[in-house]
Amino acid sequence: MSTQTQIHNIGYRKYDGPRLGRAYARRSLYTQSLRGAYGLGRSAKSKVLPMILFGVMCVPALIIVAVAVATKASALSVDYTRYAILMQLVIALYVASQAPQSVSRDLRFKSVPLYFSRPIERADYVLAKYGAMASALFILTAAPLLVLYVGALLAEMDFSDQTEGFAQGLVSVALLSLLFGGIGLVLAALTPRRGFGVAAVIAALVISYGAVSTVQAIAWGTDNLDAVTWLGLFSPITLIDGVQTAFLGAASSFPGNTGPDAVAGAVYVLVVLGLIAGSYAALMLRYRKVGL
Repeated sequence: MSTQTQIHNIGYRKYDGPRLGRAYARRSLYTQSLRGAYGLGRSAKSKVLPMILFGVMCVPALIIVAVAVATKASALSVDYTRYAILMQLVIALYVASQAPQSVSRDLRFKSVPLYFSRPIERADYVLAKYGAMASALFILTAAPLLVLYVGALLAEMDFSDQTEGFAQGLVSVALLSLLFGGIGLVLAALTPRRGFGVAAVIAALVISYGAVSTVQAIAWGTDNLDAVTWLGLFSPITLIDGVQTAFLGAASSFPGNTGPDAVAGAVYVLVVLGLIAGSYAALMLRYRKVGL
């Protein structure tokens, strides 16, 4: 009995269209990750928490503006640089909820090596994810500052003072976004389990602040003023507080308003920049191993 071999033409054709390359892939991943940080392009359930947190960030600013306009106040009751410090718990919850969803799912479903096949490379993936997380945080923290600024101008407060304060606030939240975004992504990338990532981020951002604030209060009560200043180096939010106190004219939230001077402030800046650079390096190292 003879066998016959047949070759079937099933119609596959070579792709002849444009190849957009790494820059397009990196930009697409950044856009998708930024949209995902607010649940856009995802299920309705995924939009609930980030949108609620965004609203919670903005509502106090609206109330402050409404009171200022109604009472014809000459200044806002909360400084631009102070707002993010007061709302730090909301910011920490946002990072804890969105950093794991940005990277943990890729680890859990082992899709990271597919990104690195072509044309995207490891640095493109890290830059896109880090940039998207920092951008999402900047939107979250800068939006209420914009509400305050517009409200202050509507209340006919001094234009130059409000513009200067608004600019200082934007610099502060930009640093905060880079720092918190980097720390959140590093901790979330350590495990494919989202719950563990959430717990790790909350511990790093919330528990560290509580511990540092407690020890600072003890140091202040025992007249150890130098310790109050240097203890601020051990919590992300107190780092931002120290930088803006030293260089952005902000009022310190340290016990007794004992914020760092210019010399100590320079150390704060170096630590913040070191943590940002270290977060990027740690992500590169992490995805060197994951991509294999």
